[in-house]
Amino acid sequence: MNASNLKELKNKIEKATSIIIFSHVNPDGDTLGSNLALKLMIKKHFNKDADSVFVGRLPNIYSFLPEFGKFININDIDKNKKYDLAIAVDVASKDRMVTGVSVYESAKDTVNIDHHKTNIGYGKLNIIDSNEACVGSILYKIFKEWNLEITKDVARCIYTSLLTDTGGFKYENTTPETFMLAADLVRLGVSPTYEFRACYETKPQSMIQFQAYIVTNTVFYNDGKIAFAKITRSDMSKYNATDDFTEGIVETLRTSKNVEIAAILKETKEGYTKVSLRSKTKNLIPIVIDFGGGGHDFAAGCTIKKPIAIAFDKLLKRVQEEID
Repeated sequence: MNASNLKELKNKIEKATSIIIFSHVNPDGDTLGSNLALKLMIKKHFNKDADSVFVGRLPNIYSFLPEFGKFININDIDKNKKYDLAIAVDVASKDRMVTGVSVYESAKDTVNIDHHKTNIGYGKLNIIDSNEACVGSILYKIFKEWNLEITKDVARCIYTSLLTDTGGFKYENTTPETFMLAADLVRLGVSPTYEFRACYETKPQSMIQFQAYIVTNTVFYNDGKIAFAKITRSDMSKYNATDDFTEGIVETLRTSKNVEIAAILKETKEGYTKVSLRSKTKNLIPIVIDFGGGGHDFAAGCTIKKPIAIAFDKLLKRVQEEID
């Protein structure tokens, strides 16, 4: 990371009287953990309150995080308020802030902290490192560069970011440095057992039944190399499912021995199709870019502005081209 950028970020926080921190829509452990870690550090070391905002619905699975209850729905933010500083964490593109884009853009100053390769650098200040496993690890290095004390609560937030974006330390972004960071965080008081159980072993019964139904109805193509599953609004209603109920399904599909590319296609309220893709060896970026999406090489997504049946056929054809 560029030292001058880190100095500039610190100056911006020091000068700001009002700060807002954005997470991306359908928030996960990285964007939520990073958001709260930054909020806590700004409070402790700069003596300032920052508004942590989310779009959509907060997954209750992360309610164990310190200050989780302080998150504010973007719809409850005064759209006429002009913040001095707006910071986006783990937000690959501005449209991932959805209705929050106008609030972000109206701020006097904007910062973009991310690790997605497809991030084009939409902030006035951009701190982007696609080699980092998660945004939490970027923040950890920033705090260390500033010689700031990292509390146990901040360490827990960063560990959640690291744990979830590496898939429990099993994805390709897991490196020796990943384990070194995890060790540092454990030394600061994080309990790996508690964190793992909180993130992966607290599913409600209805969520397990919903996921079992979706997995059971998965369709395989190209001799089992492709796994596609559909989630309709009817499916969601049947199980009273919320957006977080879909988390982890596409990773389950990828575990099939022959699967090279797995996809979940979810029907949105607007009648569009939200897509999550996972792969073992195939670079997914060329596929999702064709549909205006982004992400990482082996974990990416997009939204296809077509009904789910049409989107299914279009995406399947494109994925088959990649497999063939």
